[in-house]
Amino acid sequence: MRRIILLALSMMLLCGGLSAKKLPQKAVGLQLYSIRELLGDAQKYQQNHETVFRQLKEMGITQVEAASYGDGKFYGVSPDQYRKDCLAAGLDPISSHTTRGLSADELKNHDFTAALQWWDQAIAAHKAAGCKYIVTPWGPVPSSLQEGKVWCDYFNEIGKRCNAAGLKYGYHTHSHEYQKVEGKPWIEFMMENVDPANMFWQMDVYWCVMAKESPVKWFKQFPGRFRLLHIKDKYEVGHSGMVGYDAIFGNAGLAGLENYILELEGTDGTISIMEGVKRSAEYVRGADFVKKSYSK
Repeated sequence: MRRIILLALSMMLLCGGLSAKKLPQKAVGLQLYSIRELLGDAQKYQQNHETVFRQLKEMGITQVEAASYGDGKFYGVSPDQYRKDCLAAGLDPISSHTTRGLSADELKNHDFTAALQWWDQAIAAHKAAGCKYIVTPWGPVPSSLQEGKVWCDYFNEIGKRCNAAGLKYGYHTHSHEYQKVEGKPWIEFMMENVDPANMFWQMDVYWCVMAKESPVKWFKQFPGRFRLLHIKDKYEVGHSGMVGYDAIFGNAGLAGLENYILELEGTDGTISIMEGVKRSAEYVRGADFVKKSYSK
């Protein structure tokens, strides 16, 4: 009988039943674009959000960043309903990706009138949804620094409106922002021509590395400007070994980090996207160099 008990215990240990270390609870965000195949539009959201949100919470996700704002709604529901759906699952709808670009005529004429009217509605909707941050997810590289200055003026105006509403406005970087315009890195020109009070940077650390840049280098050059980070890898976070997350999180204070958001572009095909999210959450929750929270 004793041998049977010992054998059973050994099997449990091999399966992780007794040896599995309980991962600490941390403030972990997820960009919902990662699971667009499940929540990518109004119909998918209606069908899946209750189950998916519950699963995210069970994985240790505590915050979500929306990726489907349009016409005053999030995933086809009102801002208030989206907020209630998130909170019912124990998720904080902390942030959202959305933007309104400028036409060639608006750029040429330095005319933001219609665009800022759009932003007034969007800001009101995001406040009703319970968001703390609104982030422009993408923008073009300008053809000249003169055009770039118009974009910077536009970003400043958006940021002022967000500030007045009690929200924070940010810009999400990919890899193309590191390209040079008239000999000047576009991201550097933006940093120098947008008031830090009006816009922060949500660096995507994977795309920074793919641009052959160092995230920490930019933290040092522009300290305090990176309130949010997108923590990403080629697939699930920690998968490739090419991103120095320990150095990134080790310089969180220098960056000005308040919250980080996991994002997955996809998986290598051997696991589901939800399994990829689960492994990514486990990685940051189990990493000693990632604090429980970065909120001030």
